[in-house]
Amino acid sequence: MSIAIIGAGVGGLTAALSLHAAGRDDILLFEAAREIRDVGVGINLPPHAVRELSELGLGDVLEKAGVPTKELAYYDTTGRLIWAEPRGLDAGYKWPQYSIHRGTLQRLLVEAVRERLGPSSIRIAQRVTGVSTADDNKVVIEAIDQTGADRPVSYTADVAICADGIRSPARESLYGSVTPLASNGWVMYRGVTKTAPFLSGRSMVIIGDEAQRIVVYPIADGVLNWLLVRPKDTTRAETELGNWNVPVSTSAIAEFVKDYRFDWLDVHHLVASSSEAYEYPMTDIDPLPRWVFGRCALLGDAAHAMYPFGSNGASQAILDARVLAYELATAATIDDALRGYETQRRPVASEVQLANRRQAGDVMARVSALARSGAHGDAATELQDVERRYKQLAGFDVDALNTRKSWSVLTASR
Repeated sequence: MSIAIIGAGVGGLTAALSLHAAGRDDILLFEAAREIRDVGVGINLPPHAVRELSELGLGDVLEKAGVPTKELAYYDTTGRLIWAEPRGLDAGYKWPQYSIHRGTLQRLLVEAVRERLGPSSIRIAQRVTGVSTADDNKVVIEAIDQTGADRPVSYTADVAICADGIRSPARESLYGSVTPLASNGWVMYRGVTKTAPFLSGRSMVIIGDEAQRIVVYPIADGVLNWLLVRPKDTTRAETELGNWNVPVSTSAIAEFVKDYRFDWLDVHHLVASSSEAYEYPMTDIDPLPRWVFGRCALLGDAAHAMYPFGSNGASQAILDARVLAYELATAATIDDALRGYETQRRPVASEVQLANRRQAGDVMARVSALARSGAHGDAATELQDVERRYKQLAGFDVDALNTRKSWSVLTASR
């Protein structure tokens, strides 16, 4: 079975490693970028994602490269604690929760793919423009080869996994139309700062209210990742939806948090001292009615781009990859495998998309109103209930995850 994976991001790379671990070796990845570089800022990997990467043999490299998250804590705008809970191993999971630079994670995955599948398994500068299934059930992949003078090329495979992001050309060709990108009118600003640790040294904090909030956590020794979300400035020019890497002035962003100066963390100084920052309009897509078209399957942001709340954008792509590889290795036919994948993953990921929209709005409004009225205990209860239900939905309830059957395919059953 020949398998083409469109996109060498976290989802596509995890799919390649999962398929290889399940006994598949005729795998090619097509990446539009001319060079795979360490770009972006931090990312958080909860235990359900770490479990899957660990079962792919990446546990040791993650331990060396990432920071194990000890706790998640919510604070109001005055710096007063609303509620906190342990995370990862401290919460009773069998696997840690890691914070890591997104570029570092992608590089670790790229290195693993090239080591296991071969140095030519990832073809860069291949901008896929469309996919279709031919009469003989072969998938035809149309692309522009950007290695020299741009020239059209085509490839064929038995299966195509379309993991080419929120603005997926593959998805658009399968649906025959452009999938609208949705925005709630908020903007996320992201950056990293070299500075001293705070609180436990492994804490992840969310500070603010329904008007704005900032998330801060370490991603390496002496490096803090931060992201601030607030309504967009309507006087400024529109920023391109779906583009993660639009640079922005850190001094302007620091003004938004000039009052967030606490004895345990000076947020204003943290943001103002950042070496780089990026602006990203909060963008997702509506849940899709379909992920599978013939022998083509959508995965990751191409299937379920979501607001970056709950540390579950990349995590859900990792789960997609693992389930899809398991189904392709164990189902009776390719078509059965793709149906099984969509049946398992589409309803869950769609609900996570909608839950992340609620997290961005209604949840923080209720919690903030309670905190402002002095009812921090009630606010804590609300947050605890929201987090409990979200873990159950997204697949990282501690008991369910610790006892769930593995998606690894044993050699004996291949």
